[in-house]
Amino acid sequence: MSATAVQNWAGALTYRASAIRHPESVEEIQALVRGAQRFKALGTRHAFSDAADTEGVLICTDQLIGMSPVDPNRGVVEFGSGVTYGALCRSLHEQRYVVRNLASLPHISIAGACATGTHGSGIRNGNLATAVRGLQMVTASGDRIEIGPEDSEFQGAVVNLGALGIVTRVTLEVVPDFDVRQVVYETLPFKALEDNFEAVLSAGYSVSLFTSWNGDEFEQVWVKLVGEAAADDLFGARRADAQRHPLPGMPADYCTTQMNEPGPAYERLPHFKMEFTPSSGDELQSEWLVPLGRGIDALRAIRGIAGNLAPAIHVSEIRTVASDDLWMSPSFGRASLCIHFTWKKQPDLVRRLVPRVEAALAPFGPRPHWGKIFALRADELRKSYPRFDDFVSLARRLDPAHKLCNDFLTRSLGL
Repeated sequence: MSATAVQNWAGALTYRASAIRHPESVEEIQALVRGAQRFKALGTRHAFSDAADTEGVLICTDQLIGMSPVDPNRGVVEFGSGVTYGALCRSLHEQRYVVRNLASLPHISIAGACATGTHGSGIRNGNLATAVRGLQMVTASGDRIEIGPEDSEFQGAVVNLGALGIVTRVTLEVVPDFDVRQVVYETLPFKALEDNFEAVLSAGYSVSLFTSWNGDEFEQVWVKLVGEAAADDLFGARRADAQRHPLPGMPADYCTTQMNEPGPAYERLPHFKMEFTPSSGDELQSEWLVPLGRGIDALRAIRGIAGNLAPAIHVSEIRTVASDDLWMSPSFGRASLCIHFTWKKQPDLVRRLVPRVEAALAPFGPRPHWGKIFALRADELRKSYPRFDDFVSLARRLDPAHKLCNDFLTRSLGL
């Protein structure tokens, strides 16, 4: 099957692969890998970067969807790498379990999200990859390997950028199910965030701030609560009187239930419902993570160029993520403030603006979200990742013939 018409979910990236395959077993993947000169794994196509692109064969993992029951003694669940968070969480809910943290979209594949360091929000919540407790992978040679926390290179394999092989099975930590209530506040002054930075970002289990950078305020603050009472006022922002969508003009029905109504965590931690197309679709995305302790200064720097950015932005989302020890995680070794941009689908303009954002954030050591659009290259990224060279060495050892190499890995890692 030709891959010439295969695009990412928003139609913003067309994959260049000569063919796309949908193997139904690990053995089929091994055979495909052994017969390919170039190949990449493809998940649910939610990346805006070309991390999964190749001129060879795209090996889609969407048929690897088997799930085992939760192991209550180990507190883990195992499943095929084609499983999405939405599908997994429905199964877990029936068993009265859930994962600690979820991204804004439940539509994404777990293996792909972890490979790119995707995250949810919460000062005490690690990114999604921090829940991984084991991986099965087919390497570039076609060999099947297992890697777990007892292995010295496990922390290098979890956020793997598609450089090490094709993940075929994931073991993930789960926790007992819990309820979450979601409340949206409107019109938080920028000054209020400056004066109460940590308090605002700690106002719930998960907190997201949305702004168009058109004024001196955050238009919305989404707070997800576990046990805490919902205040009527959040440092001057008032509770919304109806459901809201973060993008102006988009139907609020697309979004998970708000209005302080309790429900299962998997139905509240994402912003968008599984049954609806997320966000606007007509968009591009970028995101950079900076040290949380420098976060307000980084936001001031973005405000300084907001006049240039605002015409190209649908919305910008500000979140937090806890520190972790995964080599290529954007939150490696530091709690982080995440500055996300949902751009209008104007590729030429976005390509000009992205370097301006990176220049403004340069004093704060920005690390890009690997699955989104950025301009930083290997020589600059090496300065931000203490285990950068260790990861490159691991990639070269597992893929000596460069079968997984693509433009993304050449630009970003020098492979």
